[in-house]
Parts: sequence; C-alpha cells; structure tokens
Amino acid sequence: MNWLDLSSSAFIAAFFLYCFGFLFYVMAIAGRKWSHGDPAGHERKWGRIAFIVSALGLAAQLTFFFTRWIGQGHIPVSNMYEFMTFLGMAVMLAFVIIFLIYRKPILGMFALPLVIIIIAYASVFPQESQPLIPALNSYWLKIHVTTAALGEAFLAVGFAAGLLHLLRTVDYASKEKSARRERFWVEVTMFMLIVAVGFIISVFSFRMAGYEAEFRQETADVTQAGEAVSNVETVRYTMPPIVQPFNSELLHADAFLGVDEPLLEAPSWMNGINAGRKLNTVVWSLLTGAILYGLLRLAFRKQLGAVIHPMTTDIDPDDLDEISYRAIAIGFPIFTLGALIFAMIWAQIAWSRFWGWDPKEVWALITWLFYSAYLHLRLSRGWHGKRSSWLTVIGFVIIMFTLIGVNLVIAGLHSYAGV
Repeated sequence: MNWLDLSSSAFIAAFFLYCFGFLFYVMAIAGRKWSHGDPAGHERKWGRIAFIVSALGLAAQLTFFFTRWIGQGHIPVSNMYEFMTFLGMAVMLAFVIIFLIYRKPILGMFALPLVIIIIAYASVFPQESQPLIPALNSYWLKIHVTTAALGEAFLAVGFAAGLLHLLRTVDYASKEKSARRERFWVEVTMFMLIVAVGFIISVFSFRMAGYEAEFRQETADVTQAGEAVSNVETVRYTMPPIVQPFNSELLHADAFLGVDEPLLEAPSWMNGINAGRKLNTVVWSLLTGAILYGLLRLAFRKQLGAVIHPMTTDIDPDDLDEISYRAIAIGFPIFTLGALIFAMIWAQIAWSRFWGWDPKEVWALITWLFYSAYLHLRLSRGWHGKRSSWLTVIGFVIIMFTLIGVNLVIAGLHSYAGV
C-alpha cells in the first residue's frame, strides 16, 4: 500500500468535506427565513448535517495525518506544509470540542472558514515528503509542535467567537461616531480575512498558469571578520513581478496583460535573498484581496459586517462572549506548555541554552504576554463584551504574524520551518 498516495487522497477529501460543512452551516443560519415558520427546527436539522459532514472532514484529515506519518516514518509537522495542515486539523478539533459544549451552529460559519483558509494556505508550500533535518530529529518535535499548535487552535476558536460577538453587538443602524468607528474596524478585520483568501487565489492562479520570472540579484554579506562579501543569486518568481528584488537584473519574465517588466524595486533595506519576492507576494495578496472585497461589496451593496449581522440577532451575545473566553482559557495553558516550556527544554537540549532571543522565541513570548494580559483584564478588571472581543482579534493577528511573518520573513534559527 502506498501510504503517501492514500494520505494525499484523504487530504483532498478533508478539504472538500470542510467546504461542504461550511456551506451547510451557512444554510442552517441564513436559511432560517425560508424555514416555513420553524426557524429553530431548520437550524437544528441543517446544523446537525453540517456538524456530521465537518466531523467526517476531521476524520479524513486524521487519516491524512497518520498515513503520512506512516509513509514517511516521522510525524508530519516538520515544515510549513505539514505544520499548517496540522494547525488546521487542530482548529477543527478545538471547534468540535467547543461545539459539543455549547451547541451553537453559527460558530461553524466562522471556525470552518478558518480551517479552510489554513489548509489551503498550507497547500501553497511544497508537499513532497522529506527526511528530517538533524535539528528536528528529536522526540521533542512531537511534544513541542503538537501542543503549541493545539493551544493556538483554541485561541483561534476564541477569535472566531470574539469576531462573531462583535458582529452581533456592533450597531449597524446608528450614525454615532463611536458606532461608525466600530463598524470600520470590524470591516478592516473582514478585509484582512479576504486578503488571506486573495493570497491563496493569487498563488494557485499563477501556479496553474505556469507563470515564471527570474532575476539575478547581488547581495552583500558581512563575514565574522567584518569583511563584505558579494553574493550573486538567481531569484525565481511564480507571480508577475510588480516589485523586483533590490539591486537585481531581470533575466526572464513571462508577459502578463502585455507587461513583462517590473513596476517597482524593493527598498534597499530589503536586500536579502527572496525579500523582494516576498514583498511581491504581499502586494499581490493585497491587490487580489482588494479586488475580491470590492466585488463582494458590489454584490451585496453594503459592508460585509452588515451582511452577516442580521444572521446573528437570535444569539445571546453573552453566550458568544463566554464561548470566546472559555476557548482561550483552554488554549492558553496548552500554548504555555507547548510554545514556551517544552520549547525551552528542547532548546536547551539542541542548542545548550533555554533562551536565545531568536525571532520566533520573541514572538511566542509576545503572544503569551498578550493573552496573559487578556486574562488579567478579563478576570481582574472586568473586561467583558466588546473590549474582550477586540482583544481576541488583536491576539489572533499576533498569532498569525508569529506563524507566518516570523517563519517566512524574519530570518532565525526557526527558518527551517519556511519554504
């Protein structure tokens, strides 16, 4: 039996089951007005179907995880593709646990898209099975990475419930300045999620089109003796180069919409290898996300938050606030163990020091400090409701930067987690 082929099939099945599960959750909530006088029964029926389909998706992803583990001989969390797929699975597992406690189908409308975006993002990275590099060949890989990801998964579910709470409580009818400000920041949050979708659409669209461009880039490194050494590298783009690398020469570029020359050059402080390519990816993500957001605004003729708000009016906002807090209360100690305590133990074994101010370590600490402040403000200062929900949104942004920005943009000892 080819375990890796079975694993790939299970992954595809999980992705489509999650997509169908999300659609069924939307049908459960948005379809209540067509329920012929029994909205509660309609939500209960379709919510049950959505949960079953989503649970089947989780079972398929568990199959993917264990068959890939068997096929390659080590736990599949050693690169960005494997880690992000595991994180998506962990978010789904956290959602299932929270759902079984609170039984709120509308939470699936926000948790499932997170799972879908995360595993679609994972698919951007190389999927070939690779042997473990020496730095990762330790049983602490299983302990540290899985617990850190599970903790982040519960924090992500807390964000989903917090964002839903904001959509429920923000007043979309008021013309007061405070209400307009709240609507603006909710819409900014929705736009950020659309940009994440835009990134995935951009990457897959140009990958399917087979787009390629190459640059010859010269960079300067400083040796330990203080001498400057020039390096010449070839940088390959898979998206049209709006931004070319700093101090580079175009070798080849496929024409896109009749244009085959870059429009801009990366700033001088972004002179590292692949820095310009990453900036170009960010620009394309923002551009595609803005176009997608604009099309949605044209289709609905109102803010996206205003589209979702009427679907939330039957939910007690205090329930959403409680769900968000409980998810974070579960995830925080798990994250503390995985991302800090177990990480420091492994660092001592691997690098003979508990702490080294590596960028990933610093941002894991920032994440921990932020959620410590969240719990302190909620439990000691009485920050409930909107203030608490806004903190969950900010916390999720920090988590995403820790996972993506640090891994792919900032160089450090954890750079092996990148592409």
